[in-house]
Amino acid sequence: MTPYSLLDLVPVVQGGSVAQSLANAADLAKHAERLGFTRYWTAEHHGMPGIASAATAVVLGHVAAATETIRVGAGGIMLPNHAPLLIAEQFGTLDALFPGRIDLGLGRAPGSDQRVAQAMRRTLQSDPNAFPRDVLELQSYFADDGQTGISATPGAGAKVDLWILGSSTFGAQLAAMLGLPYAFASHFAPDSLMDAIHIYRRDFKPSAVLDKPYLMAGFNVITADTDEEAEYLASSQQQAFVALRTGTPGRLPPPVRGYRETLGVQGNALLSHVLQCSAIGAPATVARGVGDFIERTGVDELMLTSMMFDHDARKRSLEIAAAVMQDLKVAA
Repeated sequence: MTPYSLLDLVPVVQGGSVAQSLANAADLAKHAERLGFTRYWTAEHHGMPGIASAATAVVLGHVAAATETIRVGAGGIMLPNHAPLLIAEQFGTLDALFPGRIDLGLGRAPGSDQRVAQAMRRTLQSDPNAFPRDVLELQSYFADDGQTGISATPGAGAKVDLWILGSSTFGAQLAAMLGLPYAFASHFAPDSLMDAIHIYRRDFKPSAVLDKPYLMAGFNVITADTDEEAEYLASSQQQAFVALRTGTPGRLPPPVRGYRETLGVQGNALLSHVLQCSAIGAPATVARGVGDFIERTGVDELMLTSMMFDHDARKRSLEIAAAVMQDLKVAA
């Protein structure tokens, strides 16, 4: 069985609140833990009214405190937004509180627009070597090897599992060079998936962390008892994607029946492209979609994600998805 994990963007729904979204995140993580999910990740976004995970390390502490065994991590921290020492301290603290359960996925995208970047006192860098340097500096703090002349407290000696994230071939090259596990954001950026997989596996150099490549890929799963109900529930995520791509992001809207029929050719083409790594439907439909994706990519682990308006419907979707993953007889 291919291991399966959960990416939760901690959506804030229309008519809801950040407090409720954070309560839902802890409840969803506990539910995922019971269902056999390997890890729960959330991601750093800024200036997004529909996403409550901006203070990512704080959210992870909240979720880890509500769970017992599931790995908890960032998928990811946008490292160019931060001094590596601060991230070492934050995740070193999480590791001290929840030893053996903390993952740290690192990305180089801003997770924001230019205005938000300026508000964070950040200048968007064009130097392609800046991100690799920051990753190496962060590794040095965790290793406490003296290369920086600073001992991170907390952080020094922390057993945090580092991942490199990506939606292009750049991250694949870096993960291969450093011998780190690699997670590809195919759930919203599928274009370079197969190229990135090829590069990562071809160029991988064994390290003290891994002796062979370990690949995870994002995949949207929205499932219910019928195809029709799943398509209805998926319309919230579809509306959110259209709003984001047209520059009008907001809180997650309620589902709309027949939503895609209201879109023109351009809108439908956008959704079909950006959400091509998805399975939406009843259990049998989802099983075919997930199975085909695993067979095509050979991923070692699947990171399932979904944006659904109704919390209970989302929990039911996770139940069906977990059953599908447990039933699949696809070699990892």
